[in-house]
Amino acid sequence: MPARLTGPIATMSAGVDAGRTLAAVLLRLGIAAGLLAAVAIVAAVIERRTRSRATPAHRSYDYPRQVLRGDFARPDTPWLVVVFSSESCSGCASVVAKAAVLDSNAVAVVECEFGANRVLHERYAIDGVPTTIVADADGVVQRGFIGAVSATDLWVAVADLRHPPAEPRVCQGHGHDDHDDHAAPAPHR
Repeated sequence: MPARLTGPIATMSAGVDAGRTLAAVLLRLGIAAGLLAAVAIVAAVIERRTRSRATPAHRSYDYPRQVLRGDFARPDTPWLVVVFSSESCSGCASVVAKAAVLDSNAVAVVECEFGANRVLHERYAIDGVPTTIVADADGVVQRGFIGAVSATDLWVAVADLRHPPAEPRVCQGHGHDDHDDHAAPAPHR
């Protein structure tokens, strides 16, 4: 049995053991902290690479502002309604049917299906269907709709362009429009 130390030597020996234990704990903590930092760096790099490759959650589509009337049927009509569509588009047929009602001597209605008219889709940078435009005799697009459009919105847009509503007259001294029905608000334009 080894001899037991006493006095100052025993105190020094206990301090050395405590120091070794403390050093071991600090070493382990340092290693753990280093590993956590390395994991955090790797996670940040992976997240940054993934984010840079991800597609945007929302893509903004637009319609052309000018078309060449000669690109479409009946270029001599005062108005042109074009529905850019695709055979694979489930909502396009409905928009084409709503637009077809507008076809008249004054309004040419044209469906521009992607498979049959790819060149026009590319020329006018159509990247989402259905896209519907209403152009005047000069080919200036006066109204455009991205996606499904209600019959009411499309028909009113064409009607307003063909026959702009008269400016409402203001009643003298009453501060409201001079209509037969004073309760109806004026349309916001």
